[in-house]
Amino acid sequence: MVEMRTGIARSGDLEIYYEDMGDPADPPVLLVMGLGAQLLLWRTGFCEKLVADGLRVIRYDNRDVGLSSKLGRAQGRGQLVPRMARFWLGKPSTGVYTLEDMADDAAALLDHLGIDRAHVVGASMGGMIAQVFAARFAARTRSLAIIFSSNNQRFLPPPAPRALLALLTGPSPNSPRDVIIDNAVRASRIIGSPRYPAPEAQLRANLIEAYERSYYPWGVARQFGAILASGSLHAYDRLITAPTVVIHGLADKLMRPAGGRAIARAIDQARLVLFDGMGHDLPEELWDPLISELTTTFATAE
Repeated sequence: MVEMRTGIARSGDLEIYYEDMGDPADPPVLLVMGLGAQLLLWRTGFCEKLVADGLRVIRYDNRDVGLSSKLGRAQGRGQLVPRMARFWLGKPSTGVYTLEDMADDAAALLDHLGIDRAHVVGASMGGMIAQVFAARFAARTRSLAIIFSSNNQRFLPPPAPRALLALLTGPSPNSPRDVIIDNAVRASRIIGSPRYPAPEAQLRANLIEAYERSYYPWGVARQFGAILASGSLHAYDRLITAPTVVIHGLADKLMRPAGGRAIARAIDQARLVLFDGMGHDLPEELWDPLISELTTTFATAE
């Protein structure tokens, strides 16, 4: 079993919880997860495979999720539908914080760990944070990997309504645990990989683990507000110079493949890798080919 170091980094007034695996002397890989998602979605087995390839792996909870600082239980400001319409037209709205603030959290974590440069891997909203980070902190980005994400250019195909509602709606936070877990299972099936469905018992166990570690639905609205507030990331993509791979599932109904294609077009010399049957998750059956694409990009940078 890989040794895991845990800790808290400060980002302004916030605490960012992280887990650090592998030899500290090995090249560091920073894993950034998505909307409302705890670091657990970078499954330990996935991280251990990266460590076995001679990498130091750092995963962390974004602000407003997991064991990192929460900003209270008030919901994000403004009505969702008009804000999303403005977003689709390329017009940012307001938010409690932005993706830029969340990229600053990642930089603060690297500062805390004494890491000058890292390979940065982001999934979904984490891929958006990673784009901002790689543009604003180019000297600190060894390479960049963006998984099932988007650069939020205007007029990109929107998520399937059922997939978006599965992520943004749910039972009352005061509902019994079983009701909340059942809804999470349903949502995971809707957005997950149709060719690689997780076994029911495993999926439920993972969701129970996340619930018991930190059930905090109030942060989702604010994180979603950060996406809307930052708007299009195309200008950031044009500034990215690190070797980049963009990975996307062709069966992703939440973040359409057009989002990945838009990123790959905007970043100079980015590689685009598409997986048949992959949705908006990281099925274990695809860990080896996914990691192969990551380490190929890491090697290019080294």
